Amino acid sequence: MKPGRFTYHAPRSLDAALALLAEHGDEAKVLAGGQSLVPMLNFRLAQVDHLVDINRIGPEFAGPKVTGDTVTIPALVRQRVLERSAEVAAVLPVFAAALPQVAHPQIRNRGTVCGSCAHADPAAELPTVMSVVDSTFRIASARGTREVDAADFFQFHLTTALEPDELLTEVAIRVPQPGTRMAFKEFATRRGDFALVAVAASATVDESGTVTACRIAAAGVAPTPQRLHDAEAVVIGSTVDDEAIAAAEAAASAAVDPTGDIHATAEHRRRLTAVLVRRALAEIKGDQS
Repeated sequence: MKPGRFTYHAPRSLDAALALLAEHGDEAKVLAGGQSLVPMLNFRLAQVDHLVDINRIGPEFAGPKVTGDTVTIPALVRQRVLERSAEVAAVLPVFAAALPQVAHPQIRNRGTVCGSCAHADPAAELPTVMSVVDSTFRIASARGTREVDAADFFQFHLTTALEPDELLTEVAIRVPQPGTRMAFKEFATRRGDFALVAVAASATVDESGTVTACRIAAAGVAPTPQRLHDAEAVVIGSTVDDEAIAAAEAAASAAVDPTGDIHATAEHRRRLTAVLVRRALAEIKGDQS
């Protein structure tokens, strides 16, 4: 199939892109990597009158940056670029764990990190990771700029806090405290398929081995990445021992209320959530058995 007719725009600056979005509003869509939008247009699952291609707005939007205590991921950073960034992996290893699970290399060569977040598929890896790191979404429009954290950015299935005239210009992530360990686990029926369930976890451990902070989030079980607060509470104050891991696994199972579909029953997704929480915490503990 082919998309419906639309007017193609290729602005050469951020201001020009924002002016087009201000002019056309709901009638416009932003094209960055196109790995989600273009198939939706081809299958007529989405309709657009104006396509705003931001790939020429400037080279400063194409590379991740680690500056002081902040990692910045601008709008045109390809998933493959972030996956291969040793500088980012050194401070945020969860991206190096999660990104190889995203589709296939050909997709990651074009797909952007910000584009995946703006698309907000509830089974996607990157929104889930953003929910366990200290991430801030920086948004611009012709009206000005604003910042939104992950808890408020992802609002529903394929729905974010972005207004029609706004562009996600970058995601800023605070470098974790010393002693922070991270893990990412998912289950898909075939490599490259959407995950039935994915789990990202982050835990900060003090010198005695006690967890002082923990974040756990799951994909594929709710319309947005779901933080598993009860499981987090079990882990905080523990040494991630077997008892704490078992309690977190049970808490995760009780916390999620997924829906079934042709790919997996609700009960299967619930069980997968518990298993993946256990595996993620075992990796954080350092037990790979």
